[in-house]
Amino acid sequence: MALVNTKDMLNKAREGQYAVGQFNINNLEWTKAILLTAQQNNSPVILGVSEGAAKYMCGFKTIVGMVNGMLEELKITVPVALHLDHGSYQGAIDAMEAGFSSIMFDGSHYSINENIEKTTEIIKMAEAKGISVEAEVGSIGGEEDGVVGAGEIADPQECKLIADLGVTMLAAGIGNIHGQYPENWQGLNFEALAAINNATGKMPLVLHGGTGIPEDMIKEAISLGVSKINVNTECQLVFAAATRKYIEEGKDLQAKGFDPRKLLAPGTKAIEDIVKEKMELFGSVNRA
Repeated sequence: MALVNTKDMLNKAREGQYAVGQFNINNLEWTKAILLTAQQNNSPVILGVSEGAAKYMCGFKTIVGMVNGMLEELKITVPVALHLDHGSYQGAIDAMEAGFSSIMFDGSHYSINENIEKTTEIIKMAEAKGISVEAEVGSIGGEEDGVVGAGEIADPQECKLIADLGVTMLAAGIGNIHGQYPENWQGLNFEALAAINNATGKMPLVLHGGTGIPEDMIKEAISLGVSKINVNTECQLVFAAATRKYIEEGKDLQAKGFDPRKLLAPGTKAIEDIVKEKMELFGSVNRA
């Protein structure tokens, strides 16, 4: 199965009132765990890669080679998109040239006019290659790989201006944040989401910062047009916890427990479990 863009999978999700999960990858174990879980659950999936993670994994071309190799070797048949997360203008161009099937150009920190100008240029380049494009209006709170947002609520009319350019999907700030949510978090702004949904028509909307949002909020967001939900922090947390437990129990000192294939196995299994849980919550199981 070759990489696909997100257009068909997200349009189907929007029509079917479910969401496709974007799970960020950070290494081989992450990627393998997510792909196998998607296959086992017959779910479409989006592999997200931040520019920081791309640099860590030796660049976009290395990642494309790894993912394409896994699709073949693991006999993956479900739809898989390889997506640049919060890409800069140059990062989006580089990811497209390397073979990513989907990119996000995050122009939310520019003025709306400059966001429109740069997004328009990116769309032209992407369309020529059959690559899907995600844009952002407002901003997502918190920090992810050096991308910092104050968490501004998106303006519905600005969302419409960006949606009308021909993007595949739109991320809009509605009170969501990257990382773990603080105890005093006010929750998602569904009034804003409903207004954005009304303004943008059938545009698949994207919910960043999917870690820690209560299930009822997730389901309400999906009912209001959210068709893609991003998860990263939660995978990192469960991977770290499982790895810590393995070491604290001294299993790395038993026989050849220090072998990285054994050392990283509990964390990898924890990622598989949380991805399965999210796919069930998002409603994407058996939707491939």
